Formats: sequence, C-alpha cells, structure tokens
Amino acid sequence: MSSRDTTPSTRLSLIALLCFSLIAALALAERPEPEVYGEFQGDKMYTLLPPDGIPAILDPEYLTGQEAADQMSADEPVMGLTNGKDSVCWSTWQLDAHEIVNDEFDGIAIAATW
Repeated sequence: MSSRDTTPSTRLSLIALLCFSLIAALALAERPEPEVYGEFQGDKMYTLLPPDGIPAILDPEYLTGQEAADQMSADEPVMGLTNGKDSVCWSTWQLDAHEIVNDEFDGIAIAATW
C-alpha cells in the first residue's frame, strides 16, 4: 500500500472524519461560557445547567416486585426507603437522568435525591 492510498473506503473514512471534526468544532464554538455564580474558599463556582435543567420525577409510577424483576437487570443498583411494613425503591440508572424523585411515603412528603 502506498502512502497515497485513495481507495473508496479510505476516502469515505477521511470524509467522515472531516465531517465529525467540523461538527465538533461548531458545537464547541456555540457552547456558552459557564456562568460564575459564586466563590467557595477562593475558587469560582460555575453553573453548567439552567434552573430545572434536570427534571425531577414528580409522579412516580411503581411496579410490583415481580414486575420490577422482569424489567430490571439483576445487578441494577437501587436506592430505597422502608418503614418496616411498606417499601419503595428507585433505579439509580433511571435517576441518573432525573436525580430527584418528589413523592409521598407513609403520609410524609419526601425528596429522594441521587
């Protein structure tokens, strides 16, 4: 193979690489600077998301234990709450996209955060 390989697959790869580079450059150019919203021990603190940039789960729908077992991976991490009689749990994989569940448990308003 010569140093000037011009096969169709090589040209296609180069075109794809150039397109990806252009898209990445445009995305970086359009990204606004993070807003400084304070300082802590002399270090600036930045906000990267606007208020409510990560939506909370406001009205969670629960599954029975069997329904959850049928849908979830056996090694899926969860966090939960129990009062000794009733229990609830939330998949931390789902909470990665929401971070907060606002709910009521045993008559008490709760905010489960991840």
